Amino acid sequence: MKFLNQIICFIVGALFIFSGAVKAIDPIGTAIKLGEYFEVFATDVPSLHGFFHFLNQNATILAVIFVVSEIVLGTALLIGFKRKITVWLLFLMITFFTFLTFYSAYFNKVTDCGCFGDFLPLTPWESFTKDVVLFVLITILLVQVKKLTNKSNFLTFVVLSSITLLSGFLTYYAIEYEAPIDFRAYAVGKNISEQMKSKEPARYIYVMEKDGQEFRMEEYPTDPAYKYVSNELLNEAESKPKITDYSLWNDEGDFTQESLTEKRIFILVQNVAKGNFDKFEEIKKLINETTAKNANIKVAILTSDTQEAISSFKTSQNINFPFYYIDATVIKTIARSNPALWMLNEGTVIGKYSPNETPESQEVLRLFE
Repeated sequence: MKFLNQIICFIVGALFIFSGAVKAIDPIGTAIKLGEYFEVFATDVPSLHGFFHFLNQNATILAVIFVVSEIVLGTALLIGFKRKITVWLLFLMITFFTFLTFYSAYFNKVTDCGCFGDFLPLTPWESFTKDVVLFVLITILLVQVKKLTNKSNFLTFVVLSSITLLSGFLTYYAIEYEAPIDFRAYAVGKNISEQMKSKEPARYIYVMEKDGQEFRMEEYPTDPAYKYVSNELLNEAESKPKITDYSLWNDEGDFTQESLTEKRIFILVQNVAKGNFDKFEEIKKLINETTAKNANIKVAILTSDTQEAISSFKTSQNINFPFYYIDATVIKTIARSNPALWMLNEGTVIGKYSPNETPESQEVLRLFE
């Protein structure tokens, strides 16, 4: 039993560390996902609307707490630091996660729990299954907690403290300077146009009925004697584009395809009221210097805010760039910062910056070469 407990401790600890680490490089993504849950609960439980609204407003703080806790508790379990309290805290956390993923799967409310960030998207039922397995494993540890080896000493304390500081710094860096590793479809190096296309045509297996018997067929029969029952998509991953919701427009029409041509710098403004524009003068300086040296680079604002808000923003910042609307979820997927700079060269992402890391014009010009 001791050997089994050690194996379970390794599996649970490693999974929690992995789960926390892939979310630590993008805590804003986790905050967005938590916000989706809070919005659902605020609607489904009207009596607690104010409470869930408060949680939604503080989703970023909660995301950091959850992410760091996953890494720290997973590490504590692996090195044997205060395993009794560690196992209890893991049990409470996995109980909470299991409830969330069950609610998401059963009621089809949130289609991706974000358990492993953008690195490994899971369906609601896959997420729930993963949490059930972890719940069972942690319950076994809880029953055997008195028999678990405890290594609470100065060395394990130093290791755990170091891990706490390191994970906390990583989440801080990701919030201030964008994700250091970007698994999203709009990451640097990705071509938007290519990802809006399918790798191959969809292939189906058709279930047809004739004379009381069912037949599975790769091609839809032309014989009217066959009656359609159902179909099964065989190559969903290959036939479904990675990007399906990228669209730009304004009052003059659709500019989606046009945005993927030539050299472009986009200023992303998710929400004017919630944006951090303390360093926007640096962005304006960069754009002025860059476009003065290369007139072929076109600049525009992408926003999910209202026309009134953007018009007021342009007036206050003394800028006159054209602006296009973009879906609120898409703009948050492209960049977590508000505002942010996003640079495309004929549809390929060549740069993404938060206001805290506005580059020099020479660097930007080199990107467009």
